[in-house]
Amino acid sequence: MPWIPELFSEPVLEQLREKWERERLEAVPYYDGLMSGEHKALIGSFAGEPVLHDPLHGRIRGARAFEAYVIELNSFFAQHNMSFDAVEDVITKDRGFEEFVLHLDGIDGRYEVPVAIIADSDSNGGLVELRVYHSMWPILGGHVHRPPLLQHDPDLRTSDVVADYQRALAAGDVDAILETFELDAYAREPAGAQYFHSGREELRAFYEHLFSNDGGIPLEHCAMIDTGRECAIEYNVVSWGRTELPPEAGVAVYVRGESGKLAAARIYDDADPPIS
Repeated sequence: MPWIPELFSEPVLEQLREKWERERLEAVPYYDGLMSGEHKALIGSFAGEPVLHDPLHGRIRGARAFEAYVIELNSFFAQHNMSFDAVEDVITKDRGFEEFVLHLDGIDGRYEVPVAIIADSDSNGGLVELRVYHSMWPILGGHVHRPPLLQHDPDLRTSDVVADYQRALAAGDVDAILETFELDAYAREPAGAQYFHSGREELRAFYEHLFSNDGGIPLEHCAMIDTGRECAIEYNVVSWGRTELPPEAGVAVYVRGESGKLAAARIYDDADPPIS
């Protein structure tokens, strides 16, 4: 997800098939498409006019604005020697998501930015909207408030261990949230590898810290993609413990392990936590 391969030139496709070691591509990965230089293929992948939501630039609408955005982003990538690792990609009938970790040059050396991209598509496979999620903390050294992209859907229901996790997160119950994880599972914060918590002891310390503002973190669920293994939930953060927050857009990806419990929880938002 999300770019339509048939719209790209054969040299680009051949290079990508070799890179990803595939005989054919169901879709051109997000960053490969952006860096291909083939703007017509990107724009043509949308069912109508391009619509994209970016953490720093806000809503991008229309072909001209979208092309300018791609050019500016590629210039930034070139200046900072960007490379990326793919983490996960999921394609369903009308939605999909991709996860990446970007690596960029900074003043103090290389740093990384975890990114998730959610794609809505129509019945013919054309893109309707893209929503990019990542924290600005690794880039700017601070948080940037991001208003909600989607409305709260009170009828949206999670299930099994994901539902157990959400209840424990909202309640601020450390023991209950640890019970949703496999013993060797991990949770990753939006700011990257230095905020990676693996194993029971690290996870306990992480969630005790998250819940140290006298309570949990209830999320307003807005949209969900659930394959049975991976579950991506787009949400709004509205409070953190005893502190109300300006509503903040985010997405989290939960991966179930063989036991049915969580093997991973990866968070993508830029909420400014009211904790030290």
